[in-house]
Amino acid sequence: MSATIFGIHSIEEALSSGQEIGKIFFQRGLENPGISKLIAKAHQANIPTSFVPFQKLNHMVSGNHQGVVAKISPIKTQDLAKVIEEIFEKNPNPIFVLLDEISDVRNFGAIVRSAECSGADAIIIPKQGSAAINEQAVKTSAGAIFNIPICKTDHLKDAVFYLKSYNVQIVAASEKSSSSLYEVDFKKPTAIIMGSEGKGVSKALLKMSDVQAKLPLLGKTDSLNVSVACALFLYEAVRQKTV
Repeated sequence: MSATIFGIHSIEEALSSGQEIGKIFFQRGLENPGISKLIAKAHQANIPTSFVPFQKLNHMVSGNHQGVVAKISPIKTQDLAKVIEEIFEKNPNPIFVLLDEISDVRNFGAIVRSAECSGADAIIIPKQGSAAINEQAVKTSAGAIFNIPICKTDHLKDAVFYLKSYNVQIVAASEKSSSSLYEVDFKKPTAIIMGSEGKGVSKALLKMSDVQAKLPLLGKTDSLNVSVACALFLYEAVRQKTV
């Protein structure tokens, strides 16, 4: 499970040692040279930050937090290039899942669970804008989060460029597409991009995709939860590979 650390010196040591930090909470309005230094280091390392009232920090920990509390990630994310290389050594037709700023931690956990259960090879997320990898994510994933590589990248566009160098097909889930999910060939190396709950896949990533596909919606509701949609995309890939 993820741990909580607090205090300027403790968090500075964690940053210096390369510890995987999920998010740092700073006391709103606090002016302190040590805090300013931590904020700069956090931004340099692309660690998500939040500025909150003093009372929230008091609720998070019982000790002298000095205006800063950090959540340590329960998992260590992996190097994208190394993971992709190792995957292709074992599997010529892998499936990757790219999450474009999925912000709800329960959706993230559910997607991880579906990805691992369906045999996906890795999950790739941006360093900023994604749901925190915390106890709730672990719980929602039913522990699957420990069984599939999760990679962080500065920008998903970088990951797409890198995957394309391996001739990976980029499939973006988009309800605006005229093509159905069932028209996509998942028997080749594929990366599936799922967009954020509110905005969907970004325009930049849609332009970079090789294929855009949607799920047929036959009822009156105009969209599916992103974790459900991702599971359906993944299991269409499973169906094609096993028939």
